[in-house]
Amino acid sequence: LDEPRQRYLFEGAVAGIGGYGNCLGVPTVGGEVYFEEAYAGNCLINAMAIGLMREEDLMRAVAAGPGNLLVLIGSTTGRDGIGGASVLASQEFDEKAEEKRPSVQVGDPFTEKLLIEACLELLSRDVLVALGDLGAAGLTSSASEMASRGGVGLEIDVTLVPQREDAMKPFEIMVSESQERMLAVVTPEKLGEVQDICERWGLPATVIGQVTDTGRFVIREGDEVVGDMPAATLAHDAPIYDPPAERPAYLDELHAFDPLAEFDHPDEPEMLTATLFDLLASPNICSRRWIWEQYDHQVMQGTVVLPGSDAAVLRIGLPGRGEVTERGIAVSTDCNGRYVYLDPYVGAQIAVAEAARNVACSGGRPAAITDCLNFGSPEKPEVFWTFTEAIRGMADACRAWEIPVISGNVSFYNESFGQPIYPTPTVGLVGILDDVSKHTTLAFKEAGDVIVLLGETEAELGGSEYLKVVFDTVAGAPPRVDLAHEAALREVLLSAIGEGLLRSAHDCAEGGLAVALAESCMAGGIGADVHLDLGEGDDDGVLPPVAALFSETQGRAVVTVAESDVERVIEIALSHGVPYSVVGEVGGESLRIEGLIEAEVAALEGIYEDALATYVHPEEMFASEGLREE
Repeated sequence: LDEPRQRYLFEGAVAGIGGYGNCLGVPTVGGEVYFEEAYAGNCLINAMAIGLMREEDLMRAVAAGPGNLLVLIGSTTGRDGIGGASVLASQEFDEKAEEKRPSVQVGDPFTEKLLIEACLELLSRDVLVALGDLGAAGLTSSASEMASRGGVGLEIDVTLVPQREDAMKPFEIMVSESQERMLAVVTPEKLGEVQDICERWGLPATVIGQVTDTGRFVIREGDEVVGDMPAATLAHDAPIYDPPAERPAYLDELHAFDPLAEFDHPDEPEMLTATLFDLLASPNICSRRWIWEQYDHQVMQGTVVLPGSDAAVLRIGLPGRGEVTERGIAVSTDCNGRYVYLDPYVGAQIAVAEAARNVACSGGRPAAITDCLNFGSPEKPEVFWTFTEAIRGMADACRAWEIPVISGNVSFYNESFGQPIYPTPTVGLVGILDDVSKHTTLAFKEAGDVIVLLGETEAELGGSEYLKVVFDTVAGAPPRVDLAHEAALREVLLSAIGEGLLRSAHDCAEGGLAVALAESCMAGGIGADVHLDLGEGDDDGVLPPVAALFSETQGRAVVTVAESDVERVIEIALSHGVPYSVVGEVGGESLRIEGLIEAEVAALEGIYEDALATYVHPEEMFASEGLREE
């Protein structure tokens, strides 16, 4: 964010998400942001959308019934999307590719809202055989996949496709990625009803072809056949790449790096306190309030826990529509690309583990994940190796924890001038709350509550935010992941929350224990007195202060408990084999970590809350400083 272009891109991305999402009337309830030099030439935006439905209402994008009609619903087709996702996802950026950036699709949220409502009405009327959206590669991808899944053929006449530009060629029509379009399969008998419903929503519903029994995907321009191939060849029987994979040579050097031995670390309280302030001001840790205040996160009245906690919590059912249930969902998205760069297998596991911890800290039992796998060019053996290792790590974690991976996508060629991004397998995880009222937030609640650390801290500073902020270094091995311990920790959290024992719960992630404590203090507007036992840790039996405070050891959570409930929480932890430490109590106006850190919560909050807006609009900071001086 030191560069004006990066600030421009970031601010535009935030505004784009808000502008589209707010117009749709769908709450934007959470998310995550990372800033790294590796993304400067190739920014990533991964979106996760969650919908609610009844199982019996499931509609699939599977074409069936020779003689049935293909109906294109929604916006007209233009050149604005040609060469969009299907091209940008298959090449790296260089000076010549820069000119292709404007081909990104143009969205219209108001049309999208109408399209969503029209499709929901069509589904409720049971007038469709199949329904699919048009994404990357437009009609080519959507139609061929629908035909292949159903084992049927399709014929499309491109002259029937509504176009918003003149003289479009068949190729342009078929690969256009113009937004707000859906492809439906409709029986001839239901066509009139389908078109009437769409007309009420102000949308065209145009017959562009039909289902056949040939298994072939035939494209016509009037009477002329301009394309004819087996549908399955395009969709599911395409050749499978098996590129060479090679472990990157840089990993040996990075893993040999010992952060504790390489640098002189602060150990005086003044310096440790200053370091905490620096971490809270880091773009990767500071408050995201500047972002989520631009989003409507309460529309439809289903949001229970607002943005800013470990996970978003929403009620299943929409009170705004008269639908109320006791059940809820908790949602989290996670991926620290720095960890994956240092060890793709472990880093991908951490992405799943942290998403699951966030959901469990909020009271949700992890139910399923989706992923967005963002990598550089698979033609480079080192990149493809990181890809395969990340998938292996994610798969091993999900199998161990019995969390299904139900969907996802892959984005390759995320490179700029030959430099790939950090491998970034973003994880979106949904958990279930049987009683949404039994949720927990990160905020400390009451003076006198006891602070308990679940899990143990080890000297794991490799890839940490501390190492990056203080020494501008990305090196070392990332924190290890103990699959059995992570599962046990979640059970402790869920059991204690289910019994109503926890006043707050917050996982330890970037910035370590000190940042987690500070975030809980700031969220609750109350201080804490903490004592950390440094007698255990590295080979010398003493945990260095910076490791105790800023190590990013996985499998930890900070919880608060009423004094009368401490013994029961300890009993639950012991029953699951989870180590614990009673580290302090809530109260006062400062965060005091005995002998290490002391800072007023208000001062911490001032840095934490203002940092991101200051990065984005530094000129406003300078102007305000000038006014204060006057």
